[in-house]
Amino acid sequence: MFRGFATISFYADDIGAASTWYAELLGMEPYYAFPPPPAPPAYLEFRIGDSGDELGIIDRKYGPEGASNAPGGAVTYWHVDDLEATVEKLLAMGATEYEPVTARGDSGFRTASVIDPFGNVLGIMHNPHYLEVLQATMGDAG
Repeated sequence: MFRGFATISFYADDIGAASTWYAELLGMEPYYAFPPPPAPPAYLEFRIGDSGDELGIIDRKYGPEGASNAPGGAVTYWHVDDLEATVEKLLAMGATEYEPVTARGDSGFRTASVIDPFGNVLGIMHNPHYLEVLQATMGDAG
């Protein structure tokens, strides 16, 4: 039934500022904007990671009715190779700690999460299983 996530959606009151912040964090500009320029975007999308996963930034005015600006709900964790350095970069860019670096057992799984400047929870983790799957599917290219 579930085959993998298609898009993670974050919301922002200032989509231009969110675009700039995530472009700096990810080292790339969004590949898609709607409506297209020169109109101000209501939705932006980045393709990131080993399999081109989609991160969408949506103008908060199009969010679900009754949605709160308070962080909460499910946390999606993105694998990173250097968890501490990524946390440090996120905090230096204005994110705030939501969950500190936390070991999950003794097999190398560690998580952390921050709240981006737009109120979204951004989870990151070092996940040995992710690396095993990547190696198995990509061989030496991973």
